Order: sequence, then C-alpha cells, then structure tokens
Amino acid sequence: MIDPRDKDTRPTLEELAEYVGNPLFPRFCREIKDTYQCRETIEYSRCGLEPGWNVKFKKSGKALCTVYPREAYFTAMVVVGQKEKGLVEAALPSCAAALQELYARTREANGQRWLMIDLEDRDDLYRDVFRLMDIRTGR
Repeated sequence: MIDPRDKDTRPTLEELAEYVGNPLFPRFCREIKDTYQCRETIEYSRCGLEPGWNVKFKKSGKALCTVYPREAYFTAMVVVGQKEKGLVEAALPSCAAALQELYARTREANGQRWLMIDLEDRDDLYRDVFRLMDIRTGR
C-alpha cells in the first residue's frame, strides 16, 4: 500500500485507486479522460493545507479538476474563476444542495473559489462536478 505523503515515491494511478479503495475513483478518472480527451498528471503538493500526491486533469493547459485521494473517498477540487462565475451561479439552483452550500461557504479570493468536493458515491454531487468542468471547458 502506498503512503500518499511519501514525496519520494510517485504512485501510479492504479496504486492511488488501490489506496482510495472506492471503485468510484478509477471510474471518475476514466470518465474525465474520456469526456474531455485529456490525460492525468500525478504531482506532489507541498501545500500546507493539502500536502501529498494528487491527480491533475488539464485540457489545453487549463486545469479542469485536481483529485485528492483519501481512504474510501476522494476530493475533487474545481476552481470557479471570474469567467465561469456567472454560468456557475446560474446553474447552482439545479445543483445538489450540498454543492449549493459548499459554494456559499467557500470564500472568493483573487476572483476565484476553490471548491473542494468530497465524492464517495455516483450521486447528484458527482454529476455536478462534471457540470462544473463542462462550464470550465465551455461545453
């Protein structure tokens, strides 16, 4: 089993999936790659709030989502910038209550909100993460 905070040993996506232990993790990663025709980059973050290995998905140089592996679930971070803000806020009433609450609680800094969305089931929140990425890509 990997140690997600061991900065000297880069895990594979499969090792991260084994660590998470939730079949939703590899499915989520595969769905991002298939939907947006992008690849993942596994990077180590030294950030004080979220140190450890994460999985970044980018499309044409633009960050779509960063995935932080946890035991039994994972956190998807989607950034809502000035360009997306109006579209996201228009879509929020049809999103899961949990996302609406998270958006309202997340402070805006430098014109951005960094939404940290915990996923463990393929539910409305899961669907909403893809809606946010659709908005980021202009889909």
